[in-house]
Amino acid sequence: MAHERKTALVVCPGRGTYNKPELGSILTNIGENKPELTQLLHQIDDVRTQLGQPTVTELDQAPLFKTSLHQKPENAAALIYAGGYLDYLAIDDQRFEVVGITGNSMGWYTAMASAGCWDIETSARLVTSMAQLTAGGEGAQFIYPIVDADWRPHQGYIDAVNEQLARFPDELKMSIRYGGYAVLAGSETACTEAVRALPRVDDRFPMILPGHAAFHTQFMNEASQQALELWPTAAFRAPQVPLIDGRGHIWSPHVVDKAALHQYTLGHQVTQTYDFTRAIQTAVKEFAPDHIILLGPGAGLGGAVAQALIEMNWQGLNSKAEFAARQQADAPYVLAMGLPEQRALVTG
Repeated sequence: MAHERKTALVVCPGRGTYNKPELGSILTNIGENKPELTQLLHQIDDVRTQLGQPTVTELDQAPLFKTSLHQKPENAAALIYAGGYLDYLAIDDQRFEVVGITGNSMGWYTAMASAGCWDIETSARLVTSMAQLTAGGEGAQFIYPIVDADWRPHQGYIDAVNEQLARFPDELKMSIRYGGYAVLAGSETACTEAVRALPRVDDRFPMILPGHAAFHTQFMNEASQQALELWPTAAFRAPQVPLIDGRGHIWSPHVVDKAALHQYTLGHQVTQTYDFTRAIQTAVKEFAPDHIILLGPGAGLGGAVAQALIEMNWQGLNSKAEFAARQQADAPYVLAMGLPEQRALVTG
């Protein structure tokens, strides 16, 4: 049966998305009948071996999930990049035309790889390298909601976050605008004080993100400088598909200033706020995709994407319940490849 080809915005997940439930998922998703994906995984594994790191296959096929192994920054980064990139290549291009690619935080690197800005060797090396450079950074990162239980903006929470940012102007920054959540980062002292001061929500928030440094802040300046020196502009290519970055800026295919893309990726993107909310909102306004496809590993991006759409009242979407109702349809608007039933709609 022929399918009418639909347009899709592809979204790549960030740090912390390969967890215990995802163990084994990368090889399971490749399956036995996709030799081209198996070959690409072997190439990624070869790079990891050259770097003296455990391969993605070894990590994915480990008998037990170990936080100390799987969430070590350079291992987590490789798993998330490999899982996302192989998912991107598994999208059925007879069913979907990818009209834009974006990502959350570390997902920018997966987006760059998926758009063809790096060859496989460069991307596999770069994600490992960036994880090592940024993991050594100072500070901490925590997450706090800015929406209510219906996923509508909550002015009280927004004000509380802004109050803490104003209290520590040099020490605490907005790290990621992540749909219905503010991810804040800064010095250990500022984060500890802000977490103590913010009103508790749902007995979970504010939540310190374990093992995270002050990503997307000036605390990453040194990591950024090292990365700019280590990775030349020559390693970058223009994207094959429009890329929407963490400012909501669109990089159009084939006409990109590679020096600017190099500076953004290893400079601004590392040391300044990553506005995932704006990236999603810009992409849907600009490309009006029929669907949003969320790459794995995991399926944690769905809420943040929906919250970004609710904030702008996209196609009349105004609450968590409304989003859930639309997702019950035969063809959900948001398709998460980390969920087997939705993956089947994407891969054919």
